[in-house]
Amino acid sequence: MKSMHLPITEEKVFKDPVHNYIHVQDDMIWRLINTPEFQRLRRVRQLGTSFLTFHGAEHSRFSHSLGVYEITRRIISQFERSGYPDWPKEERLLTLCAALLHDLGHGPFSHSIEEAFQMNHEDWTCKILLGDTCVNSVLREVASDFPQRVASVINKTYEKPIVINLVTSPLDADRMDYLLRDAYYTGVNYGTIDIDRILRMLRPYRDRVVVKESGMHAVEDYLMSRYQMYWQVYFHPVTRSSEIILRQIFRRAKELYREGYDFSFMVEPLPALFEGNTTVSQYLRLDEALIQTTFLQWTAEKDELLSDLCGRFMHRRLYKYVEIDTIDRETVDGIRQAFRDAGLHPDYDFEIDYPTDLPYDEFHSGSPESDKQILLLDRHEHVREISEVSDIVRSISGIHRGRYRLYFPEEKVRNVLNTLPEDVKSVFGQVR
Repeated sequence: MKSMHLPITEEKVFKDPVHNYIHVQDDMIWRLINTPEFQRLRRVRQLGTSFLTFHGAEHSRFSHSLGVYEITRRIISQFERSGYPDWPKEERLLTLCAALLHDLGHGPFSHSIEEAFQMNHEDWTCKILLGDTCVNSVLREVASDFPQRVASVINKTYEKPIVINLVTSPLDADRMDYLLRDAYYTGVNYGTIDIDRILRMLRPYRDRVVVKESGMHAVEDYLMSRYQMYWQVYFHPVTRSSEIILRQIFRRAKELYREGYDFSFMVEPLPALFEGNTTVSQYLRLDEALIQTTFLQWTAEKDELLSDLCGRFMHRRLYKYVEIDTIDRETVDGIRQAFRDAGLHPDYDFEIDYPTDLPYDEFHSGSPESDKQILLLDRHEHVREISEVSDIVRSISGIHRGRYRLYFPEEKVRNVLNTLPEDVKSVFGQVR
């Protein structure tokens, strides 16, 4: 142990629209918040491209991370006040640090850039925690192996499952904050869960976080809220359209770079990103300000496809869509060939999206996925998986829902609509 962990000399308080106040009571947490790596999260939106659909969705990964920390702090404080023997008090600081830093590795536009470059934000979080960073230096003041212990919570390998449970589980601090926060900033009511009731009903029990059975109805509301938020916000068709265009921009830019194209505008660390050898220091320079500046410059690129895609994203000229229940490979191939024959680019002017969500999956006891269960604790200290007790949860367990959406640039398709085969023309005649 390099130094004793000390409480902060004066409690720091953040005013927060979701939790009212966020309380920082540890010097370690305050110093982590003030590292460049954590401050970078101010420049990464929590909801990626959803601001193009819900104009209020401008909140950041920074505010979400503070919210996850605050929920975790409240849970741990409740455990400690109640003196529950199953809560390992020595894990308090580790759990708070993992909660605060869990999203440290998110890149600009979050999941869209991950898909475009086959990256994983949790991997980058661990690289930042373990790399030559200010966050690593602060964590090492607790102990030389403390950064590794925090990373092991993030990648779900830590030796005490209850610590992982608080940060990553079907009923964790992360999910509770993003449902509340995303609902607030998008202006919808679906995510307004009774978080106070849920937190009061949580219990540490045999190295797991469980829910007192009398809190079941609050958890049912939480799961239904999650279901509604995915379909009304996260999978909104306009947001999906903007995500498709964003991925296409990255794909086209990467193609051009590998072909040796002479970009009129190119800044570090984009070449390293295209080459797939980004270092931690380069990755930390990626934020949405840099990406949007790049896209704005690329609206004037000589490559018409890249220029058009960037203009669509920056000026919100998004793809339209049609919805269909089923589609087979033969139909897809026919549409692509018809687009090609009409002078369109089937790799960029046509994309299929099939969003699905699993609101809650019922994992049976003893299965490899049993750590993903929500467990209820009755007054006899018997534990049961929630779908065994709740008719509502059982009705949505394992349900996949989705329809196919075919996205395309409406004006381009309109211009060639009469040249398309009748079966293809009929598909794209019902534009949404």
